Amino acid sequence: MYPVDDRDKVVELANVPQSSVGAPLPLVLSDELRVLLAYIVQEPTPDWDGTSVRIVGPNTPSEPLALVEFTFYSTYMFGAPNDEAFDGHPLAARGLRPHRAFQIENSSWIRQLERMNSVHPFHKSERFKQLRHYVFAFHDSTFECVARGYTISTHEGSLESMLSIMRDRLKWEP
Repeated sequence: MYPVDDRDKVVELANVPQSSVGAPLPLVLSDELRVLLAYIVQEPTPDWDGTSVRIVGPNTPSEPLALVEFTFYSTYMFGAPNDEAFDGHPLAARGLRPHRAFQIENSSWIRQLERMNSVHPFHKSERFKQLRHYVFAFHDSTFECVARGYTISTHEGSLESMLSIMRDRLKWEP
């Protein structure tokens, strides 16, 4: 994890599909150019009475899915904290909450990456001004990425079926 200072500002992303609050089952695939994040989207169930639980897994068909492609990424983290330990995240006091997506303005993490890279003989600080810090907080995990931007597409199927789409986006050969 990275330390934060008083400059970090948490801004919720409005255009991101809401992840399932129960089992989003996020899936990450990357190469050196792109990071892909797939997850199950929260689907409204107006006739649900609250008395039953629906179990989903990576092979469950016909799920609403989101695929986020981060372009020109610098780094990413995937893992802790989960939603029950989210108050331990260094940005929780700034408004970071579970089950949502955010951009961190004036990110301490990006500034730390820039300082780390400053020893490179061809270091250019303006490259780091193009980077954005994104946080996707799920039920059992948190995904954070520093990248220039992202695109989102929506799909229907199983998370397992998303692997071939993700592989194609990375231009992997079978």
